[in-house]
Amino acid sequence: MDTIMQFLQEYHLLGLIIGVCTFLIIGIFHPIVIKCEYYFGTRCWWWFLVLGLIGVALSIWVENVLWSTLLGVFAFSSFWTVKEIFDQAKRVEKGWFPRNPNRK
Repeated sequence: MDTIMQFLQEYHLLGLIIGVCTFLIIGIFHPIVIKCEYYFGTRCWWWFLVLGLIGVALSIWVENVLWSTLLGVFAFSSFWTVKEIFDQAKRVEKGWFPRNPNRK
């Protein structure tokens, strides 16, 4: 692992890797918000709060800069998802996204 980090730092690629992974993490959360709201409604918001808190704790605990940063991005993407779950419910109310007919 140290040789990979040395390679990334030596060739100034660490920032690029963090940027690409951040893009992917945020991109993955978008369909998760849609699916979670569709199947569970807004009652699943606390899952993302817990994931965010775990991500913060792990980000502080991990010493490796790459993993610590990615865990921080994951944590705050999870916190943002708490808000997005409620925003997604509003988008469903407006008819922008389908409502789950099996959920009351």
